[in-house]
Order: sequence, then C-alpha cells, then structure tokens
Amino acid sequence: MKTKPTRYELDLNNLPPLNQQQRAEIETLKSMQEETIDYGDIPMLPDDIWKKAVPNPIYRPTKALTTVRLDSDVLLWLKSKGKGYQTRINAILREAMLNEAK
Repeated sequence: MKTKPTRYELDLNNLPPLNQQQRAEIETLKSMQEETIDYGDIPMLPDDIWKKAVPNPIYRPTKALTTVRLDSDVLLWLKSKGKGYQTRINAILREAMLNEAK
C-alpha cells in the first residue's frame, strides 16, 4: 500500500507562537558568549569531504509564479523543443546562475 508523503508548509511571516520553554532556551542562548558554547558534540569535518559532496537529490526548490517578457523568436525556439519549455527556461537560467557563482 502506497501512502502519500506528509507535507508541512511553514509561513515565515506567520510563525506559531513559542511556548515558555522555547522562549527561555532562546534567552539562555542569546545571553551566552560565543567562546562559552560547547561544540564538542559536533565533529569537525575534514576539508576533503566537501570535494565529494553532491547536491541533495531530494531537494526541490520552491517555485515562484512570475511573468517574463521574452523575444518571440526565443519563445518559439524553446517551444519547438517540445513540452516543458518553462522547465527548459528554468534550467538555462539555473546553469547561468551556477556558472556565475563559480
């Protein structure tokens, strides 16, 4: 029997209120000096581990609805490749973004 995954959405502009225990913990953390925080339970990762890192295959960025004005010939070219022209636009823009980030 297949079940659908449970989805939770969090509105960052309308967060649920913190309970008293959560507020107390935040206040304690805010009052601590950086050098007094014990990071002993967090192991240091060697630098070479990041060379083997791969993007999370499950990660899917949220989509935002937008309007974009494209030249007609560009749009016709994208649509001529078959279904999914909006996905192709996104892939082209993502590749440009990642190339610029390098």
